[in-house]
Amino acid sequence: MSSLPNPFRLLIVSIGLALSRLGLLDRARAIRTADLAWPRIVTGIARMSKNAVDVAMVGVAAGTAAITGVGIAGPYWGLAFSLGGGIAAGTIALVSQRFGADDGEGIDLAVRASTALVVVATVPVTLVFSLFATDLVSLINGDPQVVEYGATYLRIVGFGVPFAGLNLVGSRVLVGSDDAYIAMVLRGSGAVINVGVNAVLIFGLGMGVAGAALGTVLSNVVVAGAFALGLTRGHLPGIGAFPVRIDPVGAYFDLDTLRDLVSIGLPVMGRNLVWTVAEFPMLAILSSMGQPVVAAFVVARRIWGIMNTPGWGFGLASSSLVGQALGTGDEDTAETYGREVIRFAVATYLVSAVLVGLFAEPIVSLFNPSAEAYPITVSLVYVACVAVVLQGVSGGAAGPLDASGDTRWAFGSQFLGMAGSILLAALGAAVPAVGLTGLYLAFLAETTIPAVLNYYRFDTGTWKKVSRSYRPSAPADD
Repeated sequence: MSSLPNPFRLLIVSIGLALSRLGLLDRARAIRTADLAWPRIVTGIARMSKNAVDVAMVGVAAGTAAITGVGIAGPYWGLAFSLGGGIAAGTIALVSQRFGADDGEGIDLAVRASTALVVVATVPVTLVFSLFATDLVSLINGDPQVVEYGATYLRIVGFGVPFAGLNLVGSRVLVGSDDAYIAMVLRGSGAVINVGVNAVLIFGLGMGVAGAALGTVLSNVVVAGAFALGLTRGHLPGIGAFPVRIDPVGAYFDLDTLRDLVSIGLPVMGRNLVWTVAEFPMLAILSSMGQPVVAAFVVARRIWGIMNTPGWGFGLASSSLVGQALGTGDEDTAETYGREVIRFAVATYLVSAVLVGLFAEPIVSLFNPSAEAYPITVSLVYVACVAVVLQGVSGGAAGPLDASGDTRWAFGSQFLGMAGSILLAALGAAVPAVGLTGLYLAFLAETTIPAVLNYYRFDTGTWKKVSRSYRPSAPADD
């Protein structure tokens, strides 16, 4: 797969080779990291671009109120990724260590337990969204038109929550087994399908916000089905062989495995929830500053999401490579991979930030913001270009912590970062002299605090000791 002349792979490998010439990365490790990272980065670009296109389509079809409504419903939809992502963090930690130790039965058990846990955790969320969508959106914004758009979107998109969670688990199984390419093809294809279906539903059938939500649900169902078929058969027509084949017959509620998944995944789930839940008070605070500010924030966050996609790849590459090394008891190699991935991630984020900064104004124009929202959005994007580089440090350092099972620290750092971000935004809303400056500082606090704390924890090496309690039973040298 890595021999494909893919421009994304070429870009990531080129950055890695440049760093290796500077003596910052080992050449062979740089290429291996790039081969795991670039498919996930492409997946992230596809999915975040899909989210951005959703907002742009809705904005063109129904205006600023629809952008605001979908933006408010967005954090609720994000619960799917908070819950599923937390469980999937446990999945990749267990699968990568067992893959490194060649423990096929352990991989099967980890995947079945992850699947069961996702279903149990997410189906109640679907029910709540279906029954209480209007009430949930009304908690954040009282504008009747905004509430109507947001509730319509949330009520429908809630049916995709379990499938989105299962897709995350399927993706982590493949990445933990040293194959990020197939995960990219499936999830990236899902994003492309989503955009195409949305265009038909929103504009062709005139379904507006409801069409955007339905397209998201349908695409997640298709991708979940592809993961299930490929993992249980060991291959997928048109895709090829999977790195592992999962036996679907067996225990799904093994207590020891579930306990490991929960102990590793719960702090990651909490970390994800911190970011998701923090958006609710943030949107409420910004609502007091006017609809143009809310719309600007929603658009800027979508652009931020695209800039942040290198972290998707490098975080998972680090988790996989560090986890595999830990699975064989090679803690020195695990640490080396961790340090080099942080450097690699920061350099790639710099490239992303520079490109977006150069074209910030035309990019913002694609979302058709109002005249009042446009300059605020552009300023937020410039600030995001600075903040996102620090995300490279934060996410890169969190990768080894996740791989080892030492996930509580990164949860705490994210909590403190988001708390600082909310306080600064609230200061801007409450004190006219501070105003939007508080929002700009909020963007910076969100990444600066976790970057400092996560790197400190990684540098202490404590995570290597934590990993010993999660490793498969005993390589001879462990």
